[in-house]
Amino acid sequence: MTSQTTDVPTTDQIRRAPKVLLHDHLDGGLRPGTIIEIAQETGYSGLPETEADKLGIWFREAADSGSLERYLETFAHTCAVMQTRDALFRVAAECAEDLAEDGVVYAEVRYAPEQHLEKGLTLQQVVEAVNDGFREGERRARANGHRIRVGALLTAMRHAARALEIAELANSYRDSGVVGFDIAGAEAGFPPTRHLDAFEYLKRENNHFTIHAGEAFGLPSIWQALQWCGADRLGHGVRIIDDIEVAEDGSVKLGRLASYVRDKRIPLEMCPTSNLQTGAAASYAEHPIGLLRRLHFRATVNTDNRLMSGTSMSEEFERLTEAFGYTLDDMQWFTVNAMKSAFIPFDERLAMINDVIKPGYAELKSEWLFKQTAATSGSTPPMG
Repeated sequence: MTSQTTDVPTTDQIRRAPKVLLHDHLDGGLRPGTIIEIAQETGYSGLPETEADKLGIWFREAADSGSLERYLETFAHTCAVMQTRDALFRVAAECAEDLAEDGVVYAEVRYAPEQHLEKGLTLQQVVEAVNDGFREGERRARANGHRIRVGALLTAMRHAARALEIAELANSYRDSGVVGFDIAGAEAGFPPTRHLDAFEYLKRENNHFTIHAGEAFGLPSIWQALQWCGADRLGHGVRIIDDIEVAEDGSVKLGRLASYVRDKRIPLEMCPTSNLQTGAAASYAEHPIGLLRRLHFRATVNTDNRLMSGTSMSEEFERLTEAFGYTLDDMQWFTVNAMKSAFIPFDERLAMINDVIKPGYAELKSEWLFKQTAATSGSTPPMG
């Protein structure tokens, strides 16, 4: 019988717990100091601040506007310093290091290659620079006593017209570190069906893709992503709550689309802090993830943009434990959900769950059990 913890985990336990991240943007997670240094090296003079602490605050405040469109404007600065091979390599390596330091054991990090061509790089050179950076970051993490595996998701911008080209690029690197495809950008006015040729191509190639849907736009965006495009996962998907009715007595009724999402176990890449910033949720306590977890949707916890949101996986889980009283069992549930939903082969996902995630949580739970035993016995263990 599996133990069931009842205590909210400590900050230290949350940090040490193995975590899986499916929705994280490479250009949304740079270190402020790195942005400043690359800007100086490459001659970019558009930064609003030139001190790391002040620049980090500027990004968070600029993103904390309640508007997805305003939130996306902050990326002009990060993309501006990600236009050379050295810069892309450095940013990717530091991304893997930072995630590993935070206890992330598996991550899928997305970026749009078409946004990094201003200084002459080809799409292929962009992908290879980022892949090499992730491998270097994994090596540095191992040297520091951490383990992480990072896969890349290639993103096409939904307002542009290069989705098929980027999908073909993702497919050509599928055995070299790229695990799938994504579309991103402002949802309103740019439905996913504009890129049907890319999704049909990926399905013919038996490849994986996720679609940003149900964040700033509602149920039609989710419906199109699933029923027209065939998405494997939903990026955000927070607006699925619009198809769920909660009565005054607490009873719940799911609409057809919500029922389909739950019944088909379609993963939802939930990003609580980001959703608060863009106005998709009013507070952590009111975030739909609480109800979706209770209803056993395949919800996962993610960071979206660590720089703009001033967040990490540990901080996301800490805020959710404060809002909902989540325990280590809840954390493990979210983490296993995410690993089940990753775009790597089944046997590799299973190995991560059985050999890394479950043992990691079992060790943390044993700390809780021994603490409970000591508290109830009232005795002090003898000194060795």
